[in-house]
Amino acid sequence: MAVLTSLFTKLLGNADKVIDEVVTSQEEKLTLKNKLQEIVNEHQGIIEQEVTKRWQADMQGNWLTKSIRPLVMAWLVVSTTLLIFIDAGAITFVVEDKWVDLLQIVLITVIGAYFGSRGLEKIKNGKQ
Repeated sequence: MAVLTSLFTKLLGNADKVIDEVVTSQEEKLTLKNKLQEIVNEHQGIIEQEVTKRWQADMQGNWLTKSIRPLVMAWLVVSTTLLIFIDAGAITFVVEDKWVDLLQIVLITVIGAYFGSRGLEKIKNGKQ
């Protein structure tokens, strides 16, 4: 989601320049900028709803489709723990920094998406 937020921010940043050049009154500029922000927020909500729908559809399938997110998360946590022991010198093995960086990004993304989506689903369904 950070990628989308960054993209929307860049688009709005460029839109700000165009708005400033085309629209002359301050009131019109603020109205237009607010409307653009509203549109961006609305589309981000739609994207989040679609991701939730896709994950709900995954839960309708067999054991593997229901378990893939928890299994991936478990694998990433185990891999990260192993890298910590390797880095500490408990295990003699060389791991290049690019793989550590990749694992870090994937781990943050997966855990954030997994727990974030579960929290949103619970709030949406009225369970806390």
